[in-house]
Amino acid sequence: MKTAALILAGGKGERFWPRSRKNNPKQFLSLTGDGRTMIQQTVDRILSIVNIEDIYIATNENYKKLVLEQLPEIPAENILCEPVGRNTAPGIGLGAVHMRRKYGDAVMLVLPSDHQIKYKGMFTNVLKDAINAAEQGENLVTIGITPTAPETGYGYIKFTPEEVYDDAFRVDCFVEKPDAATAKSYLESEEYLWNSGMFAWKTSTILSSIEKHLPEIYNGLKRIEEAIGSEDEESILRGVFDVIPSESIDYGILEKEDNIYVIPGTFGWDDVGSWLSVERMKPLNDAGNVVDGNALTVNVKNCIIEGTDKLIAAVGIRDLIIVDTEDATLICGKDSTQDIRKIVENLKICNREQYL
Repeated sequence: MKTAALILAGGKGERFWPRSRKNNPKQFLSLTGDGRTMIQQTVDRILSIVNIEDIYIATNENYKKLVLEQLPEIPAENILCEPVGRNTAPGIGLGAVHMRRKYGDAVMLVLPSDHQIKYKGMFTNVLKDAINAAEQGENLVTIGITPTAPETGYGYIKFTPEEVYDDAFRVDCFVEKPDAATAKSYLESEEYLWNSGMFAWKTSTILSSIEKHLPEIYNGLKRIEEAIGSEDEESILRGVFDVIPSESIDYGILEKEDNIYVIPGTFGWDDVGSWLSVERMKPLNDAGNVVDGNALTVNVKNCIIEGTDKLIAAVGIRDLIIVDTEDATLICGKDSTQDIRKIVENLKICNREQYL
């Protein structure tokens, strides 16, 4: 069976402000120092199992130019531009109807564009296992990450210990982000995995689930599918997305189905959710700092400093994040990275659009 992939690339990356902006969000930035952007790295990782012409990008229509510039080898018709963001269920459904129209049926990988994977070979092996499990029946397969710490910022997957397919286990339930004590108990139990947001299923399987649980969304997707390739495609797409509900694939489908399986992964995964991820991706100096750009430090420890040509001089500071761009500078405590979004919200409220 054909294997195709949908890469989700519509996010705004607001917790990576001020480098991530509305016209150039984090998935289109190089954050690891190798010159490849996050979305380019995502494509690179799967080329051994998915042909380039079978990779689709689901993104905001404002980012189509960026996708074309960074991924010119992907067919233009595979860039699926959502007129308005409606969360993951409609976006994944849009990819599924395009694949159904082209292939009839196929195994569909769903991958976020803003993850970091350290061990590529181990990752592709897990994807192959996920594809195999998806092919075996009407199975919805997710990839879970073996926890290494009591992380409170991730959702979790509870699984049963009996292996059903090769390395695939039946999911008992999905659970929301826990408090610290609960996260510690999850880690100790060895029955929970981090929810990575990566999936594999046949297009027929996911569309059947959307039809059953989200009929309003499915009916809209069906209208779009019937218009693919016609002169009315764009207007129908816009009309459908203007009115369909906003729904996540987790809440709308996965928490309601019972044919869910999970494959544990240990391949050096990071969801690159905030500036703290940088110190997990880049080397630390002897003082525990990540320094990138023209910077001079004196008695500085455990800091992340990112700049360009302008000199950043730091003296006697600890546990701070400093990010300097041409028009904005962020200074943030490492324990407050989740609040960077509040800066973005305040900029919106104050109509300071030039900084967004």
